[in-house]
Amino acid sequence: MNVRPLGSTELMVSEFCLGTMTFGEQNSEAEAHAQLDLAFDRGVNFIDVAEMYPVPPRAETQGRTEAYVGSWLARQPRERVVLATKVTGPARGYDWIRGGPRLSPVQMRQALEGSLRRLRTDYVDLYQLHWPDRYVPMFGERDYDVSREREAVPMLEQIEALAGFVREGKVRYLGLSNETPWGVCEFMRLAGEHGLPRMATLQNAYHLLNRGFETGLAEVCHRLDVPLLAYSPLAFGILSGKYLDHPEADGRLSRYPAFGRRYAKPNVAEAAAEYVRIARSAGLDPARMALAFVAGRRFVGATIVGASTLQQLEINLGAAGMVLSREVLAEIEQVRLRYPDPAP
Repeated sequence: MNVRPLGSTELMVSEFCLGTMTFGEQNSEAEAHAQLDLAFDRGVNFIDVAEMYPVPPRAETQGRTEAYVGSWLARQPRERVVLATKVTGPARGYDWIRGGPRLSPVQMRQALEGSLRRLRTDYVDLYQLHWPDRYVPMFGERDYDVSREREAVPMLEQIEALAGFVREGKVRYLGLSNETPWGVCEFMRLAGEHGLPRMATLQNAYHLLNRGFETGLAEVCHRLDVPLLAYSPLAFGILSGKYLDHPEADGRLSRYPAFGRRYAKPNVAEAAAEYVRIARSAGLDPARMALAFVAGRRFVGATIVGASTLQQLEINLGAAGMVLSREVLAEIEQVRLRYPDPAP
């Protein structure tokens, strides 16, 4: 497993980061530990969780993912694990989280303390804002609608609160998630003007069916030295080809169809079928090709891979170090011209 520096931080992370959102819903604690053991054995040192997980979010399970990771982390050398978690933002209807989550200083303090307690650690390496406090189009929405603007916690207040966590040693680095070009620039501007910690990473969706990051964020993140932590690199498993072969295959899309509405859009199935065809024609596993494509992009700091079974995780981790041929990359570009980003 290749290890690389993460942007401007002192962190050295594996090219693949283990995503954990199935822990506590599709996976038991024992199954979660088995995945963590396998990933750690294969050279993965980077783990991504969130206070909101598992998904789909429910009051009965909220925080269970961090608890499962925490019980595993308790028997690991803490300094060998790069641990990232996220604080939940507002306006998703998750009123069981702090009575209605916001990114206010008081609420972020509550969130961090809860995460540290469940994770059984006194610090996290990367603390991320799961999504903005202000309105932005997210999770399958494409267009900005000014009529949906709402009152939001000022960004400076958010950064000042996060800076306090860094000073206390409870957080090493800060990150954003599901953020826009303006949001990244504004957070960085405010941090620079007020002498506060900069945002070190951006965790956004990026995969063969959604390369929107390349339109504006790629330049922003290049110039500001903010690497992408790419999530959903397999587009909820669609790019593995399993739903093409078996439409009723077990997975998040079949178990929780409402949670995957962003993939029920025109041209998603057609584009996915073409990418799977390219992989199989080249003698590649479709999931590994999709993962290798993401991991090979120069703006990607780490690719977040998840699975609900050890077999799936074995397949996914087998993409480590893969380099796609020019011919395969050229075919991928031709498909994108026909079906540009059907699943934003």
